[in-house]
Amino acid sequence: MSSKTFEHPAGGYKKIFETVEELNEPLPATVTGCIPSFIKGSLLRLGPGLFEVGSEPFYHLFDGQALMHKFDFSNGQVTYFRKFVKTDAYVRAMTEKIPARTSSPGVEVTDNCLVNVYPIGEDFYAVTETNFITKVNVETLKKVDMCDYVNINGVTAHPHIEKDGTVYNIGNCMGKGAALAYNIIRIPPKQKDKSDPIEKSKVVVQFPSAERFKPSYVHSFGMTENYFVFVETPVKIHLLKFLSAWSIRGSNYMDCFESDEEKGTWIHIARKHPGEYIDYKFRTAAMGLFHHINCYEDSGFIVVDLCAWKGFEFVYNYLWLANLRANWEEVKRNAMIAPQPEVRRYVLPLDPYREEQGKNLVSLPYTTTTATMRADGTIWLEPEVLFSGPRQAFEFPQINYKMNNRKNYTYAYALGLNHFIPDRICKLNVRTKETWVWQEPDSYPSEPLFVQNPDGVDEDDGVIMTIVVSPGAQRPTFCLILNAKDLSEIARAEVDIMSPVTFHGMYKP
Repeated sequence: MSSKTFEHPAGGYKKIFETVEELNEPLPATVTGCIPSFIKGSLLRLGPGLFEVGSEPFYHLFDGQALMHKFDFSNGQVTYFRKFVKTDAYVRAMTEKIPARTSSPGVEVTDNCLVNVYPIGEDFYAVTETNFITKVNVETLKKVDMCDYVNINGVTAHPHIEKDGTVYNIGNCMGKGAALAYNIIRIPPKQKDKSDPIEKSKVVVQFPSAERFKPSYVHSFGMTENYFVFVETPVKIHLLKFLSAWSIRGSNYMDCFESDEEKGTWIHIARKHPGEYIDYKFRTAAMGLFHHINCYEDSGFIVVDLCAWKGFEFVYNYLWLANLRANWEEVKRNAMIAPQPEVRRYVLPLDPYREEQGKNLVSLPYTTTTATMRADGTIWLEPEVLFSGPRQAFEFPQINYKMNNRKNYTYAYALGLNHFIPDRICKLNVRTKETWVWQEPDSYPSEPLFVQNPDGVDEDDGVIMTIVVSPGAQRPTFCLILNAKDLSEIARAEVDIMSPVTFHGMYKP
């Protein structure tokens, strides 16, 4: 990724997996450099903030109780604030002193909304991967159960949002004959009559499940101008175990996942208007997938760029807190046996029958990707590798979403994971494969958010915002603002307080 891969023998990264207190009032930040005048809003981030309750520890990275972080920017002044999202799971943990774990959530499906925050209509929602989403401003909460409105057992924390505010998302559902399926739902934009858009949610289209009672784990999906793309990986949720895990205390959420070593990966497409499943049998080798980067149509093809993990094993098996808090040599040993990360491009032909069997169907001049019809009617896909580095993941990807989502594009930005430890910010030119890196010793950034310069014309005219934790520094938490062109530093706003890891977030102008 760069000339130098950092080593972390001092183990400073262990500190980003430790409990912190919330704040009662915002802290002023010390600014160095010059904050661009168009940055005047809030950077919102979600992640775990409480890793044990009393003497009871949490065991998995995704168990910690949700903490909302906020950097506010106004006239060059910056403040930092954070509060626990007071979900039922949090309140129960505090009063009963029993952790409501991802790993053992007691009786109810957890509403601990740890993963992301996104807008619906005028409101902002904190989300995880169950059917509960929580309306937030930093003071108040309203819990919404999506099941009240649509047939869905869970939605992802990665919706697609159109320019008019329409939100699309995917989740598992009960299909025909009690078999499992996946529904794409559409939540309309803000309503003229001020009613809640969520109440008008509709199912647009249904994807079948490769296995009747074992849906695949789904974390995100692809969407172009006219199509949805759903990648069905070999990581399956054993539904009976999943449903019973919620009711047996001490039973483990991670036990609900199993990998199908035979099946490989199935890729499905559906038309958007009107919603209609297209029964092409796209197949490729087994991989894990959390994040799509971008998807677009070009000359009768759908181009799908994603952050893959090779093989059928579930990456979450490597995200136990004990692994992440281990000494550096041990962290490296764990990552050696884990699935290997790779940025890949797949190309799906929309007319797979136009060439004879066995011939490459992909005729786009700028990619080495192939798609071949086989005798059994399946279409085998081989990807082009856009970035690969041993145990160096390009993850939590972002693009200039406003300008280039669903379009042929050039740049992706990501958090660089070094043996699962986040230690750099990366930029990738998906056409030339050129890369840029920001990194500093013993500094642990989070997902980079791209904010476009309102006067900019180029795709990368803008800044990257990330929250960096530098445990040994005098002011260990800072919001870093980089020039998106070359990842050079423009400014930082530092506060004298420690912060834990965050997963996803958004910039709210």
